[in-house]
Amino acid sequence: MRKSILVKGLVISFLLGSAPVWAEVTSCETIKDKVAAKLEGKGVNNYSLQVVSKDTETKHRVVGTCEGGKKKIIYKKEKAGSKAEE
Repeated sequence: MRKSILVKGLVISFLLGSAPVWAEVTSCETIKDKVAAKLEGKGVNNYSLQVVSKDTETKHRVVGTCEGGKKKIIYKKEKAGSKAEE
């Protein structure tokens, strides 16, 4: 019983300790593409996604983070008829 609890504790510690490594592996472009696919799947049009530093102040919605939390992806709704910037 004690051995089982110890093993579970070690597995949980390993998984939690390695989570930041997983976040660093995913590039901003990959996350940006996934967010864009979800938005387009929901029928959202006339928007732009922009990668900025995590310290950048913005009034726009943050829809993701990347590079281990060093950058964030912001969503801007564009006016109908204007082309979305990327």
